[in-house]
Amino acid sequence: METGRTRMELTLIIYRYVLFTAFLFLVLVKLSHSFPSTQGKNLPYLTSDVEEVSGKSFDYIVVGGGTAGCPLAATLSERFSVLVIERGGSPYGNPLVSDKMYYGFPLIQPDEFSSVAQSFVSKDGVESHRGRVLGGSSAINELGLLEAGILPYNGFSMEHIEGTKIGGTLFDEYGIRHTSADLLETGNPENIIVLLNATVKNIIFHVNGKGNESMVRGVRFIKSDGSTSQTYEAYLNQPENSSSWGDVILSAGALGSPQILLLSGIGPEKHLRNFGIPLVLDLKGVGKEMKDNPGIALLADTKPTHRFPDAPQVAGITKDMKFIVEGGIVPISFNATRMPIAIKLAFPESKGTLELNSTDPRQNPAVEFHYLEKEKDLEECTKMVQLLNKIAGSRSVVLFLGKERQNNLMSSQDELRNFCKKNVRTYYHYHGGSTVGSVVDDDYKVHGIKGLRVIDGSTFLESPGTNPMATVLMLGRYQGIKIVRERQNTSVKS
Repeated sequence: METGRTRMELTLIIYRYVLFTAFLFLVLVKLSHSFPSTQGKNLPYLTSDVEEVSGKSFDYIVVGGGTAGCPLAATLSERFSVLVIERGGSPYGNPLVSDKMYYGFPLIQPDEFSSVAQSFVSKDGVESHRGRVLGGSSAINELGLLEAGILPYNGFSMEHIEGTKIGGTLFDEYGIRHTSADLLETGNPENIIVLLNATVKNIIFHVNGKGNESMVRGVRFIKSDGSTSQTYEAYLNQPENSSSWGDVILSAGALGSPQILLLSGIGPEKHLRNFGIPLVLDLKGVGKEMKDNPGIALLADTKPTHRFPDAPQVAGITKDMKFIVEGGIVPISFNATRMPIAIKLAFPESKGTLELNSTDPRQNPAVEFHYLEKEKDLEECTKMVQLLNKIAGSRSVVLFLGKERQNNLMSSQDELRNFCKKNVRTYYHYHGGSTVGSVVDDDYKVHGIKGLRVIDGSTFLESPGTNPMATVLMLGRYQGIKIVRERQNTSVKS
């Protein structure tokens, strides 16, 4: 009797879920039709011509036009001149970035210098990708989550709460992706220049006579396409009152920002000496505290199909916020897709390091995350695999696929542990390398350096929420507001 009641309650939940989803869709379509489609039409000046920027000065230089860099630059431009240097190109007019029907395609054929996604393999042997486009890495409904007991059902929610929910999406009702690059339209277009397809090589310093403190003067950069090794420079404006100078702000991500610090002579002295890089500051925390949330994925389908790709939107959050489950339909080639269900472990204990591979800033640094090195992480992974098997075998997933998935049962702990070690993957939420406390202070200023900040996911000790994108966006916006207010207060005092 108890089992029958539980099934009836579950059926009612699913029924209400379907009704709510349909109602939500209609509401979103109604609202979205009230806004004109102006994506990319009100952007500031974009250029790939390094000569247009070389030798010029700006109040602020933001390195990285990604999830944090775009809202940060837009906010600063309300009162100051801003140069954004992005190593990739523009997302606008590129269907691989903007169209939902091509979701996941940029990961299929990355190249060394120009593709939207740049692939890398960690020293752990796990393949991953990093964004290389203006807008950065900010580029399915699984009813089986409810059947697997990931309750309650929370409907549409932007909150990070236990249970199953429908989260936000970057795609509108027309299937067009809206990245953080769209936020540049909210800034003052007269005050922003975005330099595309340029990679920052290192930071320019000069020594302040007062106490030998290093002060940032500007940045050196090169073309991203590898066509030439010529170096160009851009500088910070130098008002007479040096206390009101702006900053070079690194927003190049968890791999890019610590890499630029190291290339600029900020980091562990012994490591820099190995590459012949002159020491500016022996800051041992650079490249440390690297973390990636270990993930495990199971294929719910039995073979490749021809479904349209679909980004995850429904998430299941369980085990005291430690397990986060999402499903999607991803391309494996230009004419075939698979349906993985993936789960990540939040708050892993295992930590890694980032070091230089070469002095070429276009090359990926060497990173090792030490996935599942800590025993607690490995134990949690075995529980994640068991939960995934339960979801993949649920009636809802079977009905969607039209065929029951063959379940390769793993009964012993040894089998589960070995499966985890062999199949651990990234969830693309890697972070750390320039963390608050060891590298930057509470205002995101680099310790011991005047005029240099890091504002992005490399400052995180943990990856927040279901997906860190919203937090990184708000970090850029909020720190931009703080910097503007800080400059205003300095001007009043002087």
